[in-house]
Amino acid sequence: MDQFKQISTFVEVVAKGSLSAAARAEGIAPAMIGRRLDALEERLGVKLLQRTTRKIALTNEGNAFLEDCQRILSDLEDAEAAVSERSAHASGHLLISAPAGFGRQHVAPLIPSFLAEHRDVTLTLNLNDRVVDVIGESIDVAIRIASLSDSTLIGTKLADNKRVVVASPAYIKRHGMPHTLEELAKHNCLAMSSDGSQRGWTFRLNGKVVTIKVAGNLFCNDGQVLHDWAINGKGLAWRSMWEVGTEIESGQLVTVLDEFSAPGNDIYAVFAQRRHLPLRIRAFVDFLRHAYVQPEYWRKSQ
Repeated sequence: MDQFKQISTFVEVVAKGSLSAAARAEGIAPAMIGRRLDALEERLGVKLLQRTTRKIALTNEGNAFLEDCQRILSDLEDAEAAVSERSAHASGHLLISAPAGFGRQHVAPLIPSFLAEHRDVTLTLNLNDRVVDVIGESIDVAIRIASLSDSTLIGTKLADNKRVVVASPAYIKRHGMPHTLEELAKHNCLAMSSDGSQRGWTFRLNGKVVTIKVAGNLFCNDGQVLHDWAINGKGLAWRSMWEVGTEIESGQLVTVLDEFSAPGNDIYAVFAQRRHLPLRIRAFVDFLRHAYVQPEYWRKSQ
């Protein structure tokens, strides 16, 4: 080990141009660098470097030795990279949490392909619409569609997302197209709720984000039901593009009030803050991100 350190120090000193620069790069005192070079020269019985406080110069023996050392270090790096690549192997169990609707549509269908690539990984997918305690519930990865506010978690953006107000052409024909946020009060708004109360719909008005309480005769705690009611002409719905994009393209739904659209709640993977993330977690997050970044994914999967 000492011999290897001496050789790598010798190469580093030549590359940096001085003992002090090499010492700064390694975070040690220049005297330590000097002692390593002294030990190397004493062991070899030759002078490799002419050293002053300001500069270094290779001797003839040092120049020849440098080429061999550089080749040896390069071969070692190649060997380590090759064995590391061969041994990089995701394994173990993953506990994944995702919102119910998004998880059914955009997480669950991808899992078989992920497991086919990583045969030593097993996976549990929990679908629910509450905000899970990632650390307290030992969740490996939680998929969230929201702005991230928990500083104890690491978030990786998987895809863009925005919410739009949609209605069927039949509904618009019967009730007219709203052109201002105030006109929402004249429309039947299909709101997410489990008890008759609802969080409101978010828009951008005069450069500010505002939340508007809407009213209607139909509420539900399941987004898919709201989605279906909108297609069937029951009212306006405020839904994510990942849910209604296909119907908008096909003409089953039309968007309204687009000029008031607020910044989107993008799609994130979040996990506990760790210095060394298990390969199975990194592999899963990368797999989702790669799938979602493909434009054709959203067209064929919805």
